[in-house]
Order: sequence, then structure tokens, then C-alpha cells
Amino acid sequence: MHDSLDIAEVARLTGLTLRALRFYEGRGLVTPLRTASGRRHYGPAQLERLHQIVAMKRAGLTLAQIHSMTAGRHIDLRHIVVAQIETLADREREVANTRTVLESILSRIDRSEPIDVATFCSLIRQGETIVTKDKWDELTSRYMATDQKEAFQQSVAALPADFDNEAHNAKWKDLSDRINAALPMDPASPQAQAFLDEWDEMIRPFLAVASPEMLEGVKGLHENIESWEGDVASPFDAEAYRFHQRAAEAREAMRR
Repeated sequence: MHDSLDIAEVARLTGLTLRALRFYEGRGLVTPLRTASGRRHYGPAQLERLHQIVAMKRAGLTLAQIHSMTAGRHIDLRHIVVAQIETLADREREVANTRTVLESILSRIDRSEPIDVATFCSLIRQGETIVTKDKWDELTSRYMATDQKEAFQQSVAALPADFDNEAHNAKWKDLSDRINAALPMDPASPQAQAFLDEWDEMIRPFLAVASPEMLEGVKGLHENIESWEGDVASPFDAEAYRFHQRAAEAREAMRR
């Protein structure tokens, strides 16, 4: 095995840990050579495969996707790349928002305002809230008429004092994730209709305080969800929302 390297040399060349190399072997991503005594050695082909794995992981592919590609099976590479670009765009927005908050804090420090740990954390939370509120204000102004936006704000303010928006959004996101995991599915199927029941339960608190203007404004906002998805935090994505529409239409058709 004159052209091969032992596992320690490969770890040094690739930057991978010994544990990672053994893990990739266990997942069938690379098959090292073996000496007569059973020691792992890596030839040029195995080393090239490891470099490919590192490159694909850096591009955001999962190990399952990497395994499919290296095994020659077809995967929708375009979809994967687009999804990774969108993920990076989300991270860039998060970084920009964090920078805005930190620059605001730096300005206060430069004005010699005292900033202890509690104050610092409070300012971070306030900054995140302000950024989110500003984004929602811009979004509602873009897709709602003035009376609809005012009705929307009044309806949100009318929610019960004990309404936990954060917990509610977490439940809605879980529902959205479960819907997306189950797609594609027949919108008239029992599973789809059960999801619709859960969705209707999520919007019940808002319907209890909503005015016709508010409902019309929210409908217009979400009819354009593909245009603003990712710009602001939302508990559900466009795919889950469109599924909800199809399931509701299927229920209406079954009732006729």
C-alpha cells in the first residue's frame, strides 16, 4: 500500500477527526482499504471521496443526500441548492438584525450610559422586538389598506391578556412542520382533514376578536405569502398555508 495513508495522516490532511472518518465509514460514504492486520488505509480514490464529502457538507447537503449522490442515485440537486441559498439569506438577515441591535447598544455605551449584564440582555430583547415589529409594520402597510391595518392592530390588542403568543406560534410551527412532512397528500383524506381541524383551532382565538376588515386584510396578506416569506418570522410557511386552502376547499366540496 505504497500510495495509501493511515487514518491519522488522512485526518491531518482533510481536517476531519478520527471519529468523523469512522462515522463516514459506518454510514457507507467511504470504504477504506485494510492492511493484513486490519488497520485502515486510504488510497487516492478514498481520499478524493473524503474531499468530496467535505465539499458537499460545506454546501449544506445532508449525509443522506451525499450518500445518494456518491452512490450515483438521482436527487433534485437544484432544489437542494435553492434551499441552501434561502437558508443563507435567512442567516444574513439575522446577522444584519443583530448588527443593528448591537450598534444601538454601542451608541449608548459611547454616550457613557451604564450597561450591566441585565441591561444588555434587556436591550437585546427589546431590539429584537423592535426589528420584528418594524418588519411587520412594513409588511402590513404593503399588503393592507389603511382601515385593514388599523383593524388588524385593534384585533391583536383585543386578544386576552393571558394569550401566550410565543407558545401559540410554537404550536403552529409544529403543525406546519408535520403538514410539510406528510405532503403530498390528498386534501380530502382523513389525515388532511384532521390537519385542517388543528389549523382551524389555531386561528380560533383570532377569529374571536376579528373584524371583517381585519379578516379581509389578513387574507390579502397571506395570498401573497410567497412574496414575503422569509422577510418576517411566521409560524407557518407558504406550502403549509396552501395546503390549508386546498383542505378547506375539499371539505367544502364534500359538504355540497
